[in-house]
Amino acid sequence: MRRRDFLATTAAAASAPALIGGCAGSPGDSGPLEYLSLAWQKESIEVNKALVAEWNERNPSVKVRYVQGAWESVHDQLLTSFEGGEAPDIIHDEANDLTDFAHGGYLADLRPLLPEDLKSQISRANWETATIAGGIYGVPFLHDPRVLIANRKLLEESGVRMPTVGRPWSWGEFEDVAKELTRSRGNSRTYGVAWSMKEPVNQSVNLTMSTGGAVFHRERGKDVIRFDEADYGVPELIHRQVNEDRTASRSTLGMAGSDTLPGFFAGRYAIVPLNFSFRQQVQQQAPDGFEWVTLPMPAGRGAPGGGQFQGVSPQTLSVSQDTSRKKAAMAFIAFMTRPDHMARLAEGDWLVPTGREALRDPALNTDEHGWSTGLRIASDLRASPVLGVRGYPEWKDKVATPAFQEYYAGSIGLRALRDKLVDDGNRILARYQR
Repeated sequence: MRRRDFLATTAAAASAPALIGGCAGSPGDSGPLEYLSLAWQKESIEVNKALVAEWNERNPSVKVRYVQGAWESVHDQLLTSFEGGEAPDIIHDEANDLTDFAHGGYLADLRPLLPEDLKSQISRANWETATIAGGIYGVPFLHDPRVLIANRKLLEESGVRMPTVGRPWSWGEFEDVAKELTRSRGNSRTYGVAWSMKEPVNQSVNLTMSTGGAVFHRERGKDVIRFDEADYGVPELIHRQVNEDRTASRSTLGMAGSDTLPGFFAGRYAIVPLNFSFRQQVQQQAPDGFEWVTLPMPAGRGAPGGGQFQGVSPQTLSVSQDTSRKKAAMAFIAFMTRPDHMARLAEGDWLVPTGREALRDPALNTDEHGWSTGLRIASDLRASPVLGVRGYPEWKDKVATPAFQEYYAGSIGLRALRDKLVDDGNRILARYQR
């Protein structure tokens, strides 16, 4: 059973009516606040709805209506609702999606609304993920970092060192481990690693932080793209594993993460780099007797933070600029992100909470299913270099996705990749920064 801080819960419940009693909205306001939620896993939906029900019971004068959204359509849905003046009051989204909405004036700057206890619970590094042009446009509450999910039996049989958060593999060591794990047995082959690159851009950019790179840089107050040695260290390694060492499967380059799981369970791949939340699918789909382990991503040598940094774009809760009940909307967000509630939301989604106290929740601090690995790397997570960059979505879709896919498949070399990313990319960014 999950242990809760009942004293804190009781105190918060007692103060909630006083907190929002005077901010139920203007005289013309009517009906509940609309909360657009993108929860999609059964457990996560249940937790969200339970918290909304609890809020409504405690705050009958400022009720909230749960509205189900979907990740694949939320950007277009929000854009349409913003332009039509019908946006939900409280918005669940991802930091990566906030830039254009913030610049467009659709989201409220939360700085004057944030309660001090919420501000102090979340680190400055996490607040930076939702900071755009000096304003804070969302409360970052859940992270989905990259990890390695590995076949424990194959690793133990190979005799390679098992990495820990305190002593992860270096990228060079990871390359050697992939060679040790790559074996041919008759007509079958086990690859050391399976990189799923159907959506290659975010992971390629975020992992450059482990080698001191960023791809996106600020020069003279503007965003520019560079692709120097620190920026291409990890992409070059992936290219080498696929095309030279043959330790990474070429067939997985066109796959999404979930597409690699059947081959992983069948022993065709020893390690699959995936987002932390994929552990739920692994746990649910793994055949009986299959043993798997969650490991930290490799670290670069000599990079900041010991080379363990990686970029992330957290899930966020924002307030619509058009709502006249901003204080009430913020009070609901503060309720949803209370330490015990944030931990419940993280557990339901198999994600890492951002709050310091939520990270200490006993239900999450367990080695089972790799929870402890995700919580221990939380301090190494930084704002993705792409956050706040105007023009990034266009660059990603039109330039970077096809370029990275061609490079990883061996169709173009490093120089051609750099030319596409930098030359074409900077033309796009310049257009957004005139």
